[in-house]
Amino acid sequence: MKFNDFFVGQTFKTKSIKITKENITRFAAEFDPQYMHLDEDKAMQGRFNEIIASGIQTLAVSFKLWVETGIYGDDVIAGTAFNNIRFIKPVYPEDELHTIVEVTELREKRSETGIVTVLLTTFNDKEEKVFEGELSALVNK
Repeated sequence: MKFNDFFVGQTFKTKSIKITKENITRFAAEFDPQYMHLDEDKAMQGRFNEIIASGIQTLAVSFKLWVETGIYGDDVIAGTAFNNIRFIKPVYPEDELHTIVEVTELREKRSETGIVTVLLTTFNDKEEKVFEGELSALVNK
């Protein structure tokens, strides 16, 4: 979708994805090797009573779900910023996540490109907000 086809207030809903215990531990082992993501026994004694997904994984899944909608298509050139990241609630094994994407700002850059800023808001299958963050991308007009 080209820059000129977006409008502020426009919203999109992604498909859902289930987060498994295997997904959590595989991601954490490589990118966020902390006990609350890897050590089930220790995590059971902690604040969340179980292992939880890394916030970085939740961000990555939210981004993946948005990209997989295909809305940007081949018109996206590059991401330019990820701001105001908030990890609101933990993501547990077997949670199913989906993301609501709202266009919040459009800024022309050059005659052939512009910056599209969207707010990614991710929910679990109980419709509890688990993540929020603003993503900006350079897009062809």
